[in-house]
Amino acid sequence: MINALSLSQLNRLISEVVKENFPETYWLIAETSDVRVNHSNGHCYLEFIEKNESTGAVIAKARGYIWNNTFRMIKPYFEETTKQSFTSGLKTLVRVGIDFHELYGYGLTVYDIDPTYTLGDLQRKRQEIINRLEEDGILTMNKELDFPSIPQRIAIISSPTAAGYEDFSEHLSNNKYGFVFYPKLFPTLMQGEQTESSVIKALDKIYQHQDAFDVVAIIRGGGATSDLSSFDSYLLAANCAQFPLPIITGIGHERDDTVLDIVAYHRAKTPTAVADFLIENTEETCNELMDLEDSIISGTTQILNQANQNLQNLSIRIPNAALSLLEKQFAGLELYKVRLQHAVKNRLNEAESQLKEKEAFIKLSSPEYILAKGYSITLKNGKAVKNAADLKCGDRISTKLSKGEIQSIVE
Repeated sequence: MINALSLSQLNRLISEVVKENFPETYWLIAETSDVRVNHSNGHCYLEFIEKNESTGAVIAKARGYIWNNTFRMIKPYFEETTKQSFTSGLKTLVRVGIDFHELYGYGLTVYDIDPTYTLGDLQRKRQEIINRLEEDGILTMNKELDFPSIPQRIAIISSPTAAGYEDFSEHLSNNKYGFVFYPKLFPTLMQGEQTESSVIKALDKIYQHQDAFDVVAIIRGGGATSDLSSFDSYLLAANCAQFPLPIITGIGHERDDTVLDIVAYHRAKTPTAVADFLIENTEETCNELMDLEDSIISGTTQILNQANQNLQNLSIRIPNAALSLLEKQFAGLELYKVRLQHAVKNRLNEAESQLKEKEAFIKLSSPEYILAKGYSITLKNGKAVKNAADLKCGDRISTKLSKGEIQSIVE
């Protein structure tokens, strides 16, 4: 008869062999995958995988366990150090024990984790994203935009239930200067795996109405700093870097900048600080306008004062100038009067001489003067007879002498 083992017996033998030959713990480098937390018992279940660096294909896999008492300690320690949620896709350095359970098979129990290893990997990936943005020539595109003088129309990307959004809205609307702003909320998920796609979708909506807004504010506020990994995304950063409106970030952390902060036009620490930035820019423009107003008033007053002084000077100079001009004109008129009198006298003398000459000519040419010389004039019907042939027998004619007149009949 064959001496056969049951499956449980075989697995128990394997378990004993594993415990005997691998009694210690080992530091293991692997990537996390399929991380799940059982909220009823607090245990964390996951897989550790290794990928081919060239192809990305999985070349090794092992089930992992982090029991409740250990998970409660290493999770907050890891996330506080790395500012990253303990989730899938992380390169980790963990201390594990090797187990073989009769029911669940081969697995690795996690006892400790070195977050500095993961942090280094995250920093490397983050730097790779920054380098890629720079190589694509888009890293500083949003920073190079002209910021509006009065940023009143604000497109807000935030969760409507976020305390940071409420703080931002309250601070903006109750500013001490009484400036009026026009915020418009585009509701978005601001934590979790869907953050990237949700924010990009909101940016697409704003882009369709970009002429209606001056700036975009991406605010988060509160929440765990470990959720910031969603903002270290190439796709999200590329969308923000190339967005046609200035983007201001205030995603509620003070120490480290995310890639989104780096590409944004301005990074503020908190949502309230974003509101302060908008208020301060508006105040600066307001002060410039007030200074310009004062300058215009001062310049106008100076011009008016100078014009008034000029008028006063003219009011003194004009009478004197007018009097002097009148005196010159009067002197000129007097001179003209004298010259006119001489000209008139000369003209009268000349005219008198001409008249005398004409008078003498007329006198010499008059019939009386000619008759007095012994001449006579023969008239027929009151007209002088110049040709004897013009007369015929019986015509009555008269002959005018210097003294007297003779009536005759032609025979």
